[in-house]
Amino acid sequence: MHRNRAATKPAEDEAWRAFGLRLRQWRRRAGLTQAQLGAEIGYDHTAVSKLEHGTRRTSPRIADRLDDLLLADGDLRAACRLAEEGVLPAPAGPPAADPVAPAPGDWTRAPLPGPPVAALVPALPPGLATQLPVRLPDYGLLCPLHDAAGCDVPPPADLTVLHAAFRAADPAAAPPLDPDTVHALAGLLAAHLRAGDSPGAPGTGAVEDTLRVVLRRLAAHPAGPARRPLARLAGEYAHAAGALRMQDGRNATAMACFSRALGWAELAEDAATQVAALSDMSFLARLDGDPAAALGYAHEIVRVAPARHWAGAMGQIGLARAHAMTGDVHATVRHIARARHHLDHIGVHDESDAAWLSIASMRLRVEAGAAAALRDAAAAVDDPRLARRAVDAAETALALLAPDQLPSARLLFTVRVADCHLLAHDPRAAAELLRSVLAAGDGEDGLPPLVRRELAGLRGRLVGHGLAG
Repeated sequence: MHRNRAATKPAEDEAWRAFGLRLRQWRRRAGLTQAQLGAEIGYDHTAVSKLEHGTRRTSPRIADRLDDLLLADGDLRAACRLAEEGVLPAPAGPPAADPVAPAPGDWTRAPLPGPPVAALVPALPPGLATQLPVRLPDYGLLCPLHDAAGCDVPPPADLTVLHAAFRAADPAAAPPLDPDTVHALAGLLAAHLRAGDSPGAPGTGAVEDTLRVVLRRLAAHPAGPARRPLARLAGEYAHAAGALRMQDGRNATAMACFSRALGWAELAEDAATQVAALSDMSFLARLDGDPAAALGYAHEIVRVAPARHWAGAMGQIGLARAHAMTGDVHATVRHIARARHHLDHIGVHDESDAAWLSIASMRLRVEAGAAAALRDAAAAVDDPRLARRAVDAAETALALLAPDQLPSARLLFTVRVADCHLLAHDPRAAAELLRSVLAAGDGEDGLPPLVRRELAGLRGRLVGHGLAG
């Protein structure tokens, strides 16, 4: 007698979700990201995500491969067999709350090669002390111990001593990080990020050097209470290194940093850093002219924090920008509307996830992204009406910046407004704004790399109108 398929399907779905939960536990126990595991079995990271959520089924052959890779000792093989039969497995497997630590290896290697840890740069180079925050959260960074509740950052003199002691300690013999050292490391990173948009900033050397020290300590203490704050610091420092590299136009090395940041942030269950890294990875995919990859990263943003409006807004803007590359106007406009809908529903619970969140800061991100998406769609289909909507969004984003806030972003948005004017068939307004940008940078060579890239598309279109000079 055949089983009733309609009756057994819910049980099978639940069994595959149980398999996915087991897979996620074993992957995290191995210290692997979804992308790293997918690369081992020939899957994209989104396919691994679907396996873990039970929305994709796998074959016994792949289950065997996963079991061997993750040293699951037959647990995944058995769970796959039961899932095929629609039978829920017993609630066994690796403990979810405090999994056995992965063996140190690739997952604790720095994203970029570099010299052994040494006194490459002082903790507070000249001028950086003035950027040091008094309290966390600051500049988008939460304290790895106290999250949005906040905490004090040690004063500069104490911070220098704490940083030096952290660097000099034997990782194997060092005790778990004390709160003052955690606060010092997070505060120092905030200072580097704040200085990164200023002329004469220390660069990435100090950030990457400290990251290597964090990773040495993480390799020596891969389990227990020390792991989460160390993994969180590693994720935040790696993401910061990528952001600083990207500001310098070094996109390939930035992508390496973002990829590692994503893994450490996932290990620390740090949704804010995961979303930030995925957003930047989607951006770099767009720069490479790869809309499919940009879409994949944007979809992953929504998966990382599915119940948070701030992540939904960023994911939807990423989807809008990726669709705009292909000239899909309807999808672009639809995702912009969804991003704005999320923006209208951001609340206090969202702010506890992401320290940079405020209604103004999120509106700035959404409107800047909407302007870029509408601009790209207008360019793809030659629609001046879309371009005029892009002008409105770009001018809104520009107005949300204080006069002395983020000078590179101000130049970038100004170029974007000019580009939108040109696509709206107003080349004179575009040329006037272009002159103001070039004057601010004392010529094109004095502009940041991302601004120069934005400028390249505008100048190409100006040449077509006989206005570039």
